[in-house]
This record gives sequence, structure tokens and C-alpha cells, in this order.
Amino acid sequence: MGILDFLTGEFIDVIHWTDDTRDTMVWRFDREDHEIKYGAKLTVRESQAAVFVHEGQLADVFMPGLYMLETNNLPILTTLQHWDHGFRSPFKSEVYYVSTRRFTDLKWGTKNPIMIRDPEFGPTRLRAFGTYTVKVTDPGKFLVEIVGTDGEFTMNEISYQIRNIIVQEFGRVISQTSVPVLDMAANTKDLGKLVAEAISETIASYGIELPELYIENISLPPLVEKALDERTSRGVVGSLEEHLHYKAGEALGLPNSGAGQAMGMGMGAGLGMQMTGAAGPWGPRPAVQPVTPPPPPPVEHVWHLAKDGKTTGPYSKADLGQMAAKSEIDRETWVWTPGQDGWKHAEETELAEIFTVSPPPPPES
Repeated sequence: MGILDFLTGEFIDVIHWTDDTRDTMVWRFDREDHEIKYGAKLTVRESQAAVFVHEGQLADVFMPGLYMLETNNLPILTTLQHWDHGFRSPFKSEVYYVSTRRFTDLKWGTKNPIMIRDPEFGPTRLRAFGTYTVKVTDPGKFLVEIVGTDGEFTMNEISYQIRNIIVQEFGRVISQTSVPVLDMAANTKDLGKLVAEAISETIASYGIELPELYIENISLPPLVEKALDERTSRGVVGSLEEHLHYKAGEALGLPNSGAGQAMGMGMGAGLGMQMTGAAGPWGPRPAVQPVTPPPPPPVEHVWHLAKDGKTTGPYSKADLGQMAAKSEIDRETWVWTPGQDGWKHAEETELAEIFTVSPPPPPES
């Protein structure tokens, strides 16, 4: 065997990569002096892409398959090397393997609360967190824009940047949708899609996409949550008078049964009568009548309109009344308000009354 055959056999003739990690996005095939033998076999497995870089320039990108590295399989590299005919000597290039699978269960969350204007609570702050997935869609662009010459690029090196983009777009989307805080839990799927669509253009310039983005939780400040819990507790208690009778019987040590409650109510009523009938220097004291608090004011809904595939709003009911008077909307106009099950015609909702302002036709004589 001649010295030329010996040297030729020294060069690697099989190029492949098997990933035994879960977070490696790019791995560089290392070879001394980056010399690759003519006719070498390149193996690119499913969920992989191989990128050739020659003298600092992006040369060729290979998708899954088995390739024989010859001039007909390296069109761009052949042009860069000015090979007008077949070559037999080794050539020098860097080979980067890019993982094109989905990287799942990646976390995102808001470091600081996001200020929004809620239609029911007014100005309030929100926190949110969830998960997302990342997938490389353009290996060449990803290598040029993000990886550079890093020989082993992991998901952790780009996750911080992606999280910042998600949080920024989440705050903007939440502020523009005008979905009430109490209805956000029922709309997390749609909100996640809106956020993913909002950041798609930005991350596409990196050569990646977010196939999935989930919002797992949206929370309010502790003081607001405490106030909501108290409001819920008042609703669970029911009648305040019955609750006071129950507490009076409980304080007297009566059993917590129906009879005990009845006795407690009776004893409480008797004690109340004795207290109201107690005489003072100017005669019996008048009985104190309980004051019934007024009911809470009705919640003012805000409305969105749909026309020609576009939505506008939100509008108050008064705004829509003025629009109906100007014939800008009618009974067939599609409307939606938070909490409503899908879009409906205006006449199918409480807005029907704004179209009955004009008097009916006169009666027959």
C-alpha cells in the first residue's frame, strides 16, 4: 500500500451524529483541520439537518437522508472551490448538525406584574406563567443568526431571549383583548394562540418557531385575591339574619343540629325581645329595625362588533344606542360581550331594546 493510499485512509469517511442529550440544538462535527475525504458518507437522521460551512461561508444544507459527498451533491461548495471537474483530494469544511425536533416543556413567566385596565375591577396587576415548545425551521438561518461558531449550542442559551419576547407580547395581547380578569381562565387557550401568533414574525427571523404556547395560570395580587375570597364567602353565607342566629346558638354551646339551631334562634329572639323591652328612665326603648343594604349596582357590559371579518370595540351600551340612532348598526349586526357563548345578532341579546326607541305605528281608527 502506497503512502498516498495510507494518508487517504486516515481521513474520516463516515459523518453522522447521534444525540444522547435532550437540550442540544447544534453540534459541530469535529475533525482535525476539518479535512473530509472525497466520497465520504454523510448520514442525516430524521429530526436533523447538516449544514456545511466553508471558509466562513454557508455552503450547503442537507436534510434527512444518506449522501455520498461528491461534486454532484455539493453544488454550492463546488462553486466556492471552483471545481470544474471531479476532485480526489480531501476538502476542508465545517459540518454542523442542527436538531429540528421539538424542544418541549420549556418554562416562561412574568418576573414583574403586568398592569392592565379591567372593565370590572379597573386598573389591576396580573402575573402569568406557562410552557412552550421550540422547533428549528430554517437550519441555515438559525446557524448564522444565533449559533455562530459555537460547537455545541444548547436550548438554555436561547431560552432566556424567547421568554423575554413571550412576556412582552403577553402584556400587549392582554391589554388589547379587553377580556375581564374573571373570564381569562376560560380563555387561556385562545390567549395562548394570540401570543404565539404575535411573536411568530420576530422569532422567524431567528429560523425558529413556537408550535405550541400554553398559559397555565393567571393570578392577581394577594390583596385582590383576598378581597375576592371575602366576596365569595359572603355569597356562601346566604341570609345574614340566619347566620347571626346560628352564631348566637353556637356561642351558647347548643348542638349543631336542626333542633339546636331552632333553639338557638328562639333563645336569640327571646334575648332580643328582652333587650328591646328593657325600660330606662324615659320608658321602654324602641326596637331597632335592621337596615337592609341596597343591592350592588348592575355590571355594565362592554360590546364588540364583527363586520366583514373584522372586529371593533369595545363599546358601551350607550355608544351602541347612538350608533343605532345613526343607522350604523341594526338588529342583524353581530355582537359579543365577555361571558357570552359566541357571536350573536344584536336582537338576540339585551341590545334589542336600543332598536325599540321609535314609537309603534298608530292604531286603526
